[in-house]
Amino acid sequence: MMDEERWFLAQVKPNSAQIAQRNLRLQKFKTFLPLEEETRQRYGKLVTTPRPLFPGYIFIALDMAQGLWRQVNATHGVSRIVSIGKTPAMVPKELVTELMQRCDKSGLLLPPKQLKPGDRVMLTRGPFANFVAEVEKIARDRRVWVLMEMMGSKTRVAVAPEHLRVVQA
Repeated sequence: MMDEERWFLAQVKPNSAQIAQRNLRLQKFKTFLPLEEETRQRYGKLVTTPRPLFPGYIFIALDMAQGLWRQVNATHGVSRIVSIGKTPAMVPKELVTELMQRCDKSGLLLPPKQLKPGDRVMLTRGPFANFVAEVEKIARDRRVWVLMEMMGSKTRVAVAPEHLRVVQA
């Protein structure tokens, strides 16, 4: 591990996050690409796939004393390292650490550990993907009952907790 490791953001070229991550890792850079599952309709079917939590960006750890940050800009898949003026802009280490704790080993965002009635959540999978709802109650079998606004009335739906993401009010 690097002595003066700091986290930065690199802007990646369109649809090149995985390419940028692979090429940065081949150069021995430590990267973090948080992902979330997204459900979309493709060819009449619902398909769930991982997508970057922050589209267009990847976190990268750098030791500024080594001066290798310019190498990041020349990496295939990377547009540039996010900078203020001519100096790369550092991301608070606590932010990256907390994000990493909320993700599994592959970088996929884990479901919230504690849901409670009244929480606003977004459904991440299934036919109601991207709908915002309110947690009504949590059953003993871990099913979460949510209330969704549909066609002017509240509809009650049971959802697995791993298919929910807490959203801020």
